[in-house]
Amino acid sequence: MTELARRISADYAGVDELLLVGVLRGCYIFLADLSRRLTIPRRIDFISLASYGQTATSTGAVRLIMDLRTDIAGKHVLIVEDIVDTGFTLDYLMSILVPRRPASLKTCALLRKPDRLRKDVKIDYLGFDIPDVWVVGYGLDYRDMYRALPCIAVVKAGGG
Repeated sequence: MTELARRISADYAGVDELLLVGVLRGCYIFLADLSRRLTIPRRIDFISLASYGQTATSTGAVRLIMDLRTDIAGKHVLIVEDIVDTGFTLDYLMSILVPRRPASLKTCALLRKPDRLRKDVKIDYLGFDIPDVWVVGYGLDYRDMYRALPCIAVVKAGGG
């Protein structure tokens, strides 16, 4: 986390302000910790998307649940994701944000599952690649449970 924050702060040094766009709900702990470590001026906004519903399998269909409150035209924007699995969510998010004409648009993810990717999405700042396992904690959930665990843990088959 400290290394990610150092790289982001260095890359955006001299920029008036960076807008961190957190993808709810999983990003909230990661975004808070990352933001506290940045040494540059920043603001935070949130967007909410759904691709899993109550299942453990992404359908590929992504829905916008809650849009940004901030007009991003001319702003430097960093999308902050908890995990990039298939890439459908991040691909959809880029497709709706690019037309809004931000000055720059980059991505940051705590985790990525390279074996599950079905969309070619660029992650500019990546914490870790992980195998194709379901993980919970630190904001990540399984059927809306386990988000508040203080660590990242693997869910065993059967959800327990």
